[in-house]
Amino acid sequence: MSIVIIGGHDRMVCEYKRICKNYNCKAKIFTQMSGELSKQIGKPDLLVLFTNTVSHKMIKCALSKLDVNEAELIRCHNSSGSALKKILDCRCCKMH
Repeated sequence: MSIVIIGGHDRMVCEYKRICKNYNCKAKIFTQMSGELSKQIGKPDLLVLFTNTVSHKMIKCALSKLDVNEAELIRCHNSSGSALKKILDCRCCKMH
């Protein structure tokens, strides 16, 4: 499963990647707005928005891309590692 995480803390990027790898998921993580974010998102199965740590511009960009790809969207106010684990626990159970 491919996951795109929008938001979160810069210092947590390695932790987010490690958690996703433990769930056998490929992850792209964007904590800062880059030039062509919409082109870099690709076609994920799951889009996670950490709403507490993300700009409105990044949310708008991610949601415009989501409409095209029809990926599942999960919004989470907390951007901790345990919050990501809970999201992946629920999402991975749905797959099996």
